[in-house]
Amino acid sequence: MSTPSVDTFDAFGFAPSVLRGVRDAGYTTPTPVQAAALPYALDGIDVVGVAQTGTGKTAAFVLPILDYLVKEPSGGKRRPIRALVVTPTRELAIQVTEAAAQYGKHTGLRVATIYGGVGKGKQRTALRNGVDVVVATPGRLLDFMGEGVLDLGFVDVLVLDEADRMFDMGFIKDVRKIVAAVPEQRQTMLFSATMPPPIQDLAKSILYKPETVEIGERRDPAATVTQRAIRVAESEKQALLERLIETEDVDRMIVFSRTKYRADRIRKKLDRAGFNAIAIHSNRSQGQRQRALKGFEAGQYQIMVATDIAARGIDVDGVSHVVNFDAPNVPEDYIHRIGRTGRAQATGDAITFVSAEESSNFDAIEKHTGRSIEQVRIDGFEPPALATALQNAGGKKRSNPSGHRSRQKSQGGGRNSKGRAGSGGRGRNGGRGQR
Repeated sequence: MSTPSVDTFDAFGFAPSVLRGVRDAGYTTPTPVQAAALPYALDGIDVVGVAQTGTGKTAAFVLPILDYLVKEPSGGKRRPIRALVVTPTRELAIQVTEAAAQYGKHTGLRVATIYGGVGKGKQRTALRNGVDVVVATPGRLLDFMGEGVLDLGFVDVLVLDEADRMFDMGFIKDVRKIVAAVPEQRQTMLFSATMPPPIQDLAKSILYKPETVEIGERRDPAATVTQRAIRVAESEKQALLERLIETEDVDRMIVFSRTKYRADRIRKKLDRAGFNAIAIHSNRSQGQRQRALKGFEAGQYQIMVATDIAARGIDVDGVSHVVNFDAPNVPEDYIHRIGRTGRAQATGDAITFVSAEESSNFDAIEKHTGRSIEQVRIDGFEPPALATALQNAGGKKRSNPSGHRSRQKSQGGGRNSKGRAGSGGRGRNGGRGQR
């Protein structure tokens, strides 16, 4: 099935109350992933969406859910759960709920957010009062299922958001338990930034004749992000970070560290150096994390220091820079991290610090992305001696998967310029059930 070229949201035939919410949000032109996925999703067809974070995937599944529920009301006083969105983190669950509330504010639909780390009382009450859409993390959702607090037997639309991250976090078995609890007759949508083999297997086992929407090349970070790497001694990373903040044109910067302790230490040193910084990681309470995110978004803090658990939960426009203070040892995490900038087709910079001990991690990132990342030098920060690098890398010469010589040039610290398909769509086993 071919998809039409659409320039405005008016072309999709949304229910008036949904379209009004989209307009109130200030959106007029769909992003590429929305333009490609919405025609299928609105027709009740199963969808696999592969696109980098920040490309508008949330609206690509939230809007069809709202439109379906408005046009096909359940009727009666009881409000069964008819749409379920499963996300890997609390932050993502909250963001999806906020999007649903924004787009659906004129629909009268009820949305509940279910996640761990907080008391169950308010969440349990919301479920018992009746909701149309549940946005949940796997653990807390399974808890409520075990307690008999919620019934998934009327779910018509199931969405798995950031499926690859759920795999990374060990949630695939939980996801399969959740899928087994919803009706087989349903629409299923799976969205992911990458498609490793376990996620491909999951998609094949739970989706029915899905349409695949792929924006950009798989495993390739957002094209709008300028990627650079700086080889630097471990002991000089903090000073290099402070130099970059002073010399780069930084609007908002996210700095990724390997551990929670390290994130706190980086933040304290930045504070002492006179920079406005905040740290976010799993040791922070949910309230603290939300206040930190809101403060970062509002401009109260210029710099946020985070661990990988927050890599998918930070959805803030205007992040100009991502700095990998520690090169990630899982190549997929590199893509998730740098996806915090260059969002929604804006431009951004991603800079990775590479110590001698991290040379193999950097090699793995280049191999995974299939590209050679530009290496630059900053005046006053010399790269570790080649002998040290070779010793820490086990005596092996660094490989270049692209076959081209890695570029390495001196840089004074200044910033580089950067530049509907026809009706009759069928869901799983004959389309969504009519309740």
